[in-house]
Amino acid sequence: MPGALVLAALAATGLRSAPSSPTEHGDNSQTLSRVEPLVLGPVPPVPLGHPQPPAEVDVAPVAMLVDMGSGRVLYAKEVAHPFLPASVTKTMTTFLAFELISQGKMKLSDVYAESHEAYRNWHMTGSRMFLNEGQPVTVDQLLTGIMTVSANDGAVVLGEGYAGSVPNWTALMNAKAHEIGMTDSHFNTPNGYMDGGQTYVSARDLIKLATAMIQRHPDLYHRYVGRPGLVFNNVAQNNHDPLLGKFPGADGIKTGFTGEAHYNYLGSAERNGRRLLMVLAGVERPNERVKAARALMEWGFDQWDASALFQQGQKLATAKVQGGSAESVDLLTPRKLFATVPRGQRETVSMRVTYDGPLKAPIAKGQEVAKLEVTIGHDAPTVMPLVAASDVAKGGFADRLRVGFRRMVS
Repeated sequence: MPGALVLAALAATGLRSAPSSPTEHGDNSQTLSRVEPLVLGPVPPVPLGHPQPPAEVDVAPVAMLVDMGSGRVLYAKEVAHPFLPASVTKTMTTFLAFELISQGKMKLSDVYAESHEAYRNWHMTGSRMFLNEGQPVTVDQLLTGIMTVSANDGAVVLGEGYAGSVPNWTALMNAKAHEIGMTDSHFNTPNGYMDGGQTYVSARDLIKLATAMIQRHPDLYHRYVGRPGLVFNNVAQNNHDPLLGKFPGADGIKTGFTGEAHYNYLGSAERNGRRLLMVLAGVERPNERVKAARALMEWGFDQWDASALFQQGQKLATAKVQGGSAESVDLLTPRKLFATVPRGQRETVSMRVTYDGPLKAPIAKGQEVAKLEVTIGHDAPTVMPLVAASDVAKGGFADRLRVGFRRMVS
């Protein structure tokens, strides 16, 4: 029924194993795929259909547009196909730095200096912030240069300064990429300069990277991404982002160009709390990249609507916990969640919460422990994270005895 919330594959009483799961033993020793029932009211009617994308995007061999609030892919072309990212690589260098800063392993006030070798290789190579050999420079200045004027020299100085060498830094980049699920990517440089194809990414992976950067580090993102220009060492340079200052809501993220890669773009724009992420790759001319980026982003905002599903921090379900001080933990939405739908038609929305359970203690408050699958019509489901509402410590003998007794009599 239009406007009704369909709860797909949800048991009416308690948790239920998926059909392919093994039989659960009494000691809960098996890890099972769980589906948790939802008790929710109806959501507003949502449209059906897929608007025709703009013709301008045809110039991009690789393209992707995603609504970050819902995870829904609005446009996709060769999204798993690896391509040369050029300076878009610097997004991973910056994200890695954000991670290290949040962990207390790097500080914005840390000072590095350009080595003789780095100066020899990069002081006249590609885009740069014109660092002098041996010049003290802070992490804050390096991140500004990397994300604002695409500083090749700054990316190398940051990597060498923290990790001791470029190979050590790129090893950290690849480990971080693996951690956030970038399965079609590999990094051999911190700046994306031509390396014979050893550095490559996919559009799907870049969306994962941008999502992680914005969700995990919103303050650092707004501090370093989307600046219009930079003056450093008495050299003034502008940001070459094709939408920044020209498209309402645009705030980055990174452009890239080499003769091998052509013109690439990882873009983001936010309007009225709704953020779209875009990838364009392999465009042959810069003006075509500008037109494609503007048209595709405008299409995403104009031809699609976002229907709010849940507010941030809303409880959706409860998951069982094994070996903890508590026998269960509530599952919450980490942010406001939407269903993105084409404008003007109707469709039904179905949802389910899944997790591998019972969850194993210890569990940290805010830890991603489950997923919400949202299916609109016959489209493939989009997956959104759910987090633990509270800490669950590893239980002692008394805790395990108490939890086991309760489960026996429940």
